[in-house]
Amino acid sequence: MRLVHQASPWRSLFHEDGTLNTSALNAPLDHLFSKLSSTFPSPQTSLADAYAWQLPLVEPLVHYDLPAWRISQIISDHNASLYRQAIAQSLDEMQAQGWGAPPVDYCILLLGSAARFESLLGPDQDNALIIDDYPDHRHVEIDGYFQALGERFTQRLDEAGIPLCNGHVMARWPMWRKRLSEWHAQLDIWSADRRVKRVQQTNILLDFAPIAGNSALAKQLGESIVSTLPKAPLFMDEMAALLDELPVALDRFGRLASSPGLDAPHEQALNLKHQGLLPLISAARLLCLRYGLRDIPTRERLIALSHATDALTSAESALLVAAFERLQQRLLDQQRYNKARGQAADGWVDLRRLREDERLLLKFDLQQIKRLSASAQSSV
Repeated sequence: MRLVHQASPWRSLFHEDGTLNTSALNAPLDHLFSKLSSTFPSPQTSLADAYAWQLPLVEPLVHYDLPAWRISQIISDHNASLYRQAIAQSLDEMQAQGWGAPPVDYCILLLGSAARFESLLGPDQDNALIIDDYPDHRHVEIDGYFQALGERFTQRLDEAGIPLCNGHVMARWPMWRKRLSEWHAQLDIWSADRRVKRVQQTNILLDFAPIAGNSALAKQLGESIVSTLPKAPLFMDEMAALLDELPVALDRFGRLASSPGLDAPHEQALNLKHQGLLPLISAARLLCLRYGLRDIPTRERLIALSHATDALTSAESALLVAAFERLQQRLLDQQRYNKARGQAADGWVDLRRLREDERLLLKFDLQQIKRLSASAQSSV
């Protein structure tokens, strides 16, 4: 086997005589700071320019050997700051146009990978809105205000480069904009029986994080989720059954293989998002819900499942955390490769770019995820 040495900028921190090479230490940081200072958002910077700052930041972070799971947190933090700016600008605009201040408390939620702080390059929008309870006779007035807010901040994000969600999972739509009591009632409806669409919608809501407004509303929603869903056996059964619709990228002989239904761009393409990360994320989410754990990020969920429950051993948890980190790394590497060639940063990876040892490791990681999915199904 040929060993490949990857040079690291950190290997030149010392001179041969053992003294500190301060110029080598400062050079990569100076390079990073020059990127930041030229593109870092300021009050005069447009959201689009601020969003365009991400890729120039990611490249030096990769150069400094920062792992993909850390880079995804930084990307997610940056996207969260763009959300806050878009919301603040929308509120200021509405105030200037005579809408006044928000009529009641509210909380805007990030959903999905943004809420787990696991976003890589090119995410779309997933968000929701909790409105504090108000009397029915004020519905047109109050919901109209928050509909306008939802439309404005999501449009601003879309124009900045974070596209609207094709599935309409956004606060601009009534399904994802409700009073707190209506969210409680919605959870009761979604969890009442085995309906695929209802479970899918609930899965979207389970990964949330407050981004603006009164976070106490989000806390109350979280308490409602933990108290309601694990006690709904039909719902939990269907949530487990839906894992069958997220098979890992292995055929029945254990070979790397794309699902025929995913319309691969070529025969050596695997969708690591749909056939690697999502099965892992979904199984961890189900197990945490089953055991009443409130962790949201996938790494934290996997660690908590070994510390607070008997669902995973420490060794199993460590293998799955490593698998998650490697899948994120593979996907980020492919996205950067695509971006450099003017292509989309999506969920596909090209197996032709992987060495044989990398393919074997990918197969091993997918086998661990497949076992986790089976374990999650049997736990319900």
